[in-house]
Amino acid sequence: MTARDAQPLLDLPPVGGAPRHLPEVVETPGTVLDCPFLTDDAVSALVVAVAPPLEEEDGLQPRAGTVDAAARYGIDLAELADRSGGSSFRGAAGEVTTVDLPRTHAGAANPLPWAGLPSTIVLLGIGAGSDLELRRAGAALAGATRGLERVVSAATADATPSGVTAFVEGYLLAAYRTPRFGGLAPSRKVRGPAPDPHAAAEQLVLLGEGAEQQILAARIAASATWLVRDLSNTPSNIKDPAWFAQQATDLAGAAGLETEVLGPRELAAKGFGGLLAVGAASASPPRLVTVTYVPEDAEQHVVLVGKGITYDTGGLSIKPREAMVPMKTDMAGAAVALAVVLGAAEAGVRHQVTAVLPLAENHFGADSYRPGDVLRTYSGRTVEVANTDAEGRLVLADALGYAIAELAPDLLIDVATLTGAASIGLGRGHAALYATAPELVAGLEAAATATGERVWHMPLVEDYTSALRSTVADLRHVPLEAGGGGSITAALFLREFTGGLPWVHLDIAGPARATSSRHEVTEGATGYGARLLLRYLTDLR
Repeated sequence: MTARDAQPLLDLPPVGGAPRHLPEVVETPGTVLDCPFLTDDAVSALVVAVAPPLEEEDGLQPRAGTVDAAARYGIDLAELADRSGGSSFRGAAGEVTTVDLPRTHAGAANPLPWAGLPSTIVLLGIGAGSDLELRRAGAALAGATRGLERVVSAATADATPSGVTAFVEGYLLAAYRTPRFGGLAPSRKVRGPAPDPHAAAEQLVLLGEGAEQQILAARIAASATWLVRDLSNTPSNIKDPAWFAQQATDLAGAAGLETEVLGPRELAAKGFGGLLAVGAASASPPRLVTVTYVPEDAEQHVVLVGKGITYDTGGLSIKPREAMVPMKTDMAGAAVALAVVLGAAEAGVRHQVTAVLPLAENHFGADSYRPGDVLRTYSGRTVEVANTDAEGRLVLADALGYAIAELAPDLLIDVATLTGAASIGLGRGHAALYATAPELVAGLEAAATATGERVWHMPLVEDYTSALRSTVADLRHVPLEAGGGGSITAALFLREFTGGLPWVHLDIAGPARATSSRHEVTEGATGYGARLLLRYLTDLR
């Protein structure tokens, strides 16, 4: 058995301290009946799958591994499940119950049938076994097996390749724990997260063959999500634009990718009027970072622009206290763009991918930009400021203009925690999707279905463009009167800076944050968007 010899496929960076590693997931040939190492002392638990009863009066339906486990252990698992889980355990996806079998007394003359086998059996509900349900089952398994050593699972033995990927994704995503910071050194680097007594099992072993690529794909996607979560959850007294730029540079360097960082002087010389205005009042000046992955024979060049506001007070249009609390995550779009370009390189995506990260802290002070100011953006277009708490579209305008002028993209995608209107209209479960062509919408919707990161196609209502008119500048960045449709007018504003190129805008203000954990989504920064865009780029033709 060489499962323990496997190494993590993609290590996370030292975000604020020691490197973070995803839990280990490997596969090994065999079944529950013939698995030779099931009797190893290191194996803490065996996982088998069950499904809901076909009729109300029926019992749980056995699925992968259940019948074999009953035979090898010599017990009636259905009866034990009823006893342990009661009537509340019905085998739905994400339901789990644990059966702890008694151990034989050391002096007993007659050993029990399961002597030497793991005394813990995890009955895992997989519902109908769809990809969505398997992802939820994987997430439930991560929670049920925290603190264990090696866990052997037969639950995916009958799953499709995409089902295996979903299961492993769910497991890895739900295994994430928000770092707890153990104190700050004078350099503003964190001494390292405190030990977590509730860490995921050290190793998950999947029984079966041919799933190596599925496990790899799941690890790359989950690693990207973990990175977004770690960056977004880092406190803003640590995470200023310079810190974020250094993280991006270090990560890109480790991956062999090209990086460029523009500081305040370069930004001023090149005319980044929006980015400089937003960051003017902060003691931590802005940066613009580009990270580029170039494969051989690249088919297309996709530029990802991510909003990178490392903290958002709202500026002079200051936010209420409650609204300010989660604003350390207002750079989630930039974290997604960075994670996706790194993941694209790891996955060997066929397209050239460049991440453009406009990074600033929106503070207030003597140098604050004001409502009524007119800013000249990178593209040369002037913008009348109406609300300094609508800073995201200003930094994105500069970054999109820069991408058009300097990077020659075939496709532009921007991702941002942009408007409260998007979360009010769609809640926490969907991102607002805007695009300039039906095939772009179809591609993102297909990726959303595959990853479980849901989107909702929103219209670019041409009649609303009148809200962008200004009497003193080329554009007004926020409507003069609050007439609703705030997410739409923000998208229409951004479209003005895309040069007519194919363009996708993802407003992730709703799903980028969660107030509680649910299935594979964790409390705090969720990492939404990384898996969605990685899948989209992988499938893009």
